[in-house]
Amino acid sequence: MKKYFYLVFIISIFISSCSNKSNIEDNVVYVNLGAEPKTIDPALNITLQGSTYVTHLFECLTTKYKDIAIQPGAAESWDISEDGLTYIFHLRTNGKWSDGKPLTAHDFEYSWKRVVDPDTASEPSYLFEPILNFSNVNGGYMPVDEFGIKAIDDYTLEVKLEYPTAYFLELVNLPVFSPVRKDMVEKDPDNWTRNPKTCIGNGAFALYERKPDQSITVVKNTNYWASDTIVAEKIKFVLMDNPNSAVAGVKEGSLHFSDQFPYQDIDTLREEGYIDTATRIGTQYYALNTTNETLKDKRVRKALSLAIDRNYIVENVLKSGKPAGALVPWGVTDVEGYFRDNAGEYISTNKEDYKKNVEEAQRLMAEAGYPNGEGFPVLEFFLTFSNDIPMFEAVQNMWKVNLGIDVKLTQMEFAPFIHAFRTERNYTMAAASWTGSYNDPTTFLGMFVSYSYKNHSLFTNKAFDDAIIAASRTIDQNIRMRELHKAEKILIDDEAVIIPIAYFEPAVLKSPNLKDVFYIPFAQYKFSYSYLEK
Repeated sequence: MKKYFYLVFIISIFISSCSNKSNIEDNVVYVNLGAEPKTIDPALNITLQGSTYVTHLFECLTTKYKDIAIQPGAAESWDISEDGLTYIFHLRTNGKWSDGKPLTAHDFEYSWKRVVDPDTASEPSYLFEPILNFSNVNGGYMPVDEFGIKAIDDYTLEVKLEYPTAYFLELVNLPVFSPVRKDMVEKDPDNWTRNPKTCIGNGAFALYERKPDQSITVVKNTNYWASDTIVAEKIKFVLMDNPNSAVAGVKEGSLHFSDQFPYQDIDTLREEGYIDTATRIGTQYYALNTTNETLKDKRVRKALSLAIDRNYIVENVLKSGKPAGALVPWGVTDVEGYFRDNAGEYISTNKEDYKKNVEEAQRLMAEAGYPNGEGFPVLEFFLTFSNDIPMFEAVQNMWKVNLGIDVKLTQMEFAPFIHAFRTERNYTMAAASWTGSYNDPTTFLGMFVSYSYKNHSLFTNKAFDDAIIAASRTIDQNIRMRELHKAEKILIDDEAVIIPIAYFEPAVLKSPNLKDVFYIPFAQYKFSYSYLEK
């Protein structure tokens, strides 16, 4: 076995402006990430906001501190077998829960088996797919004890895989892989994360207070193995879904950070110094139901995509991000360099090429039987967030002017939208986005395999499936990336399954006095090292 050891040097951080503080209110960071989350149970959470709560309260085997690099977390080292099928994680012997009890490998074994147990009905359980017997256990065909994880002793955890997974250390950093305490979960299975007495974690912070629809407050966990490196003493997450109130709060000082604000005010807020650019690796796109009578024709799908002026959208509507001509965004690495650099864009985003794009779109529509939009039905477009409306209206006009077609808008509440889009697939076109969970193209491309529950486009293509499977069954990065480039070309260039719009460069609302907020590219905001400059 190859041995990987990491020595982590703990550096105490001295903030002079906070040195004379003496109580828990000294360095309180007020954050707004939206309304009351549906859950912060690591096994059940599927939202970006929820992931931020989870990663402050819990720590996985591996972690990310301030950037994209995987670092030792609850595990201080690990061994990987030569065939890539067995991982042995060595837990820190000084790892503790927030109530002071030792954190052990048995806690991880319980937690992961809880996620894959079909009775838990964990939506993010699919992330455990590389682990031995996942499909049979999660499908109810094998007992949970057959799942490929085992605590060898209190501080040694063995994980067996179905196939080599090059990004496995990235996977086990995700919130759903967090350890949870069996005794606490079993006290109140549905509500254990709502009570500080039962929401016991092993992360940098501990739950201090939770007021439904008002706030979630966490304090520094003095039992965390690296507590000396944590700067923020207390974080109060203010629960509200009111962009105007968020702006008012940041300006008056009662709020320091929010990921929501009136988008039409971004230029003014940026000039006033209240806008920061977060690092988030993701793509905004329009989802298409490929089984729809009209959209099942790939010529129509491609025409709809080519007719969009992505530069106009980015410069005049979003006012952030980069025009997207593919799915996998900038920042995802390749064998050498970055995946996007090496592949280029499948839809040209050069301004001088837009006229040619429109001409090709018109040719495709005529070839499909809709010259100048004649005979084309009125399609229905679904969205839920009001901030998505200006972009839709711009695209709606482009389709009308360039293709002669009409598309009507239907705005839905979040819950029914998700039900129609993700569960029932009862939609025609919809606004969508995807933030990668880990640094690998499969986190974007994998959701379109024919058997994925995330395949909202109902796309079926054997060549695409074969490429994804081939990339998932080897640790040879040259083979993997070759197959993944092939898969993306099929998805975007050959079949036009989705309409990519923009790569994320999300803007956030931040007080100029709030320092050292770290944006973990694959999903979370990290306030562990944040402080207020006086």
